[in-house]
Amino acid sequence: MPRENIVAINVDLQETRVALIENGMIAELLVERTHQKTSVGNIYRGKVTRVLPGMQAAFVDIGMEKHAFLHASDVIVENERSRRKQPIRETLQEGQSIPVQVSKDMIGTKGCRITSDVSLAGRHLVYMPMSQKGGISRKIEDEKERARLQKILARLETEEGALIARTAAMGASADALEADVAYLVETWQEIKARFSKKRKPCLLYDDLSLPLKVVRDKFNDSVAQIIVDDPDVYEDLRGFIDRLIPRRLDAVELYTGDEPIFDAFGIESEIKRALERVVELPSGGSLVIDQGEALTAVDVNTGKFVGKGSRDQEETILRTNMEAVEEIAYQVRFRNIGGLIVLDLIDMDKPSNRHKVTARLKEVLKGDRAKTSVNDISRFGLIEMTRERTTESLGRMLHESCPYCDGTGSIISRITIASEVLREIQRTADEPPVGFLEVVVHPNVAEVLRGISQAAVKEMSRRIGRKIKITVDKNCHMESYHVYSRKP
Repeated sequence: MPRENIVAINVDLQETRVALIENGMIAELLVERTHQKTSVGNIYRGKVTRVLPGMQAAFVDIGMEKHAFLHASDVIVENERSRRKQPIRETLQEGQSIPVQVSKDMIGTKGCRITSDVSLAGRHLVYMPMSQKGGISRKIEDEKERARLQKILARLETEEGALIARTAAMGASADALEADVAYLVETWQEIKARFSKKRKPCLLYDDLSLPLKVVRDKFNDSVAQIIVDDPDVYEDLRGFIDRLIPRRLDAVELYTGDEPIFDAFGIESEIKRALERVVELPSGGSLVIDQGEALTAVDVNTGKFVGKGSRDQEETILRTNMEAVEEIAYQVRFRNIGGLIVLDLIDMDKPSNRHKVTARLKEVLKGDRAKTSVNDISRFGLIEMTRERTTESLGRMLHESCPYCDGTGSIISRITIASEVLREIQRTADEPPVGFLEVVVHPNVAEVLRGISQAAVKEMSRRIGRKIKITVDKNCHMESYHVYSRKP
């Protein structure tokens, strides 16, 4: 694999996958499925259908199956172009039409979450046409750079709205920022024109496809190539880049290799590794990653070798923990794990070593585009950290709950199910003892009933005075069984 930053794009019939490769390692994997395309970022002509003063919210028809939810805190007061605490009845009326943007997709039976504070993202800037408050990304910490950008933004004032300099604006020329503004303002004018022409709730602006979003957000001078295996997407990328960064047009390449593009770059094998619960470390230690609903727990194990003496042991533990936090930073970014993450490191006696490990974790997390926060390591070897939850994690996107265990990670044992079957037989035996009983079970349970539980089955048959027949059904869930009373 080339030791340079590359964006590899694989387009299949059902999904598009984009891998960001940094210095030969896959830093991020993004997936967009045809039937699960996100609506976040899309702008609609909405019609207020119901205002709920008690909830300080409203339901808005945007042309989807479910009406969208708009909270008062996400409502821009039109004549003031600002958000302020105001009863929702004073800002919205039923039947009113407004432009809104989706901020959160539909989940289950709930409609989208929307905002009237519309924003359009460019390569370097975010344009907020309904707001008057701009600014500069907090991630740009250099005061000279902030001052430079502030001067440029002051010259780029728009007739309406405000501008925010993204992190990607750092080092960008005034011409590049001006081109961004022209593109964003033109886009907003097109959206307003569509809003005026339409009369019913409908889509006004479909946000960029995944490949184009990646180019907009991640394609900078550190990326040497964008390689895509689909001719149509290749042409879309060239058109988009020619409009925004024509000097980088040659960076786009159509992949024509014999083997699949993700195989050629070693991405498929890395995806499989990212979905494993146990991740091996170079020193022989390992990580055990358990992602739950409320939090993700990462347990660090030393492996077999921990050194001979106490000093050797402490050094080995330090080395394993240092390897662990580097791998953890990589894994949470690649797997896109968000929310609360608890790291259970190996206990270290020296406070200086605990400080080294925490400092190293914070250092390697600087390369993560998602916001992270790390607490100091506790005396029990625990680190609590949080990571911004942007989209669904890779594991949740590529996995679904096991039909046997319902996501718990374990199922009822075969011997337990066999015991339940015997109890069910006893309940059924209360009926008049005519004919025989047929027990339909999964092959694994049948093996137990015919093996270690065979004596118990014979004794039950003797007690109820009826023959018991074990029938195997390969399609039967292992935890399910049926007991039927059959005529002779």
